[in-house]
Amino acid sequence: MPTSATKTNLIQAEKIASHLFAEIQVRGLIIPGKSEKELNEEIFALAKELFGIEKFWHKRIVRAGTNTLAPYDENPDDLIIQKDDILFFDFGPIIEDWEADFGRTYVLGNDPLKHKIVKDIEVAWHEGYEWFHKQTKLTCSEYFWYIDGLAKKLGYTQGNYLAGHLIGHFPHERLNPGEIGLWVHPDNHIDMLASDANGNPRHWILELHFVDKEKQIGAFFEQLLT
Repeated sequence: MPTSATKTNLIQAEKIASHLFAEIQVRGLIIPGKSEKELNEEIFALAKELFGIEKFWHKRIVRAGTNTLAPYDENPDDLIIQKDDILFFDFGPIIEDWEADFGRTYVLGNDPLKHKIVKDIEVAWHEGYEWFHKQTKLTCSEYFWYIDGLAKKLGYTQGNYLAGHLIGHFPHERLNPGEIGLWVHPDNHIDMLASDANGNPRHWILELHFVDKEKQIGAFFEQLLT
């Protein structure tokens, strides 16, 4: 499939995911007293209502409070959203067989530390985006440690063992269990800017999860590097 078509479809899928997240706020779904699971199911129903989305290529995540510290692979107990909470979404909807992967963090109330981590992670994402596009050769390992440095510069630690991954037409390139070749991972030394097995450019997601263990809060920001 031509690279331009791939890029166009991935960008369009992300725009729809962004629209979905905006509509969540417009409809006032993020409120105290609701469980993470309940909100997750409401978002799933909204995605189907607005865009006919019924498939997601990875588990749908809504995490609030101390659960915002948990990495992707963990499945913490369902929490009730509190009136001054911090929470994030990580959704990977499949839109006309194209993958999107989109993550954002929200704050209820006026806690300055919670608002600060939300602002900081977005600034870091854009700094990481700009740096990525200045490179002519870059391994996944190098990029992971660059992102790790951004987190530490802002006073946080990374909350996950990866900082991004490949994305594409569903299903995109697959790995055997235990392989890390498609992740932005400290032990992955492939060149992110190299072509795939068919000679086409790869498209990557930059996925930031910053945590403040002392304050027991975390934030998440994820979208296309394309």
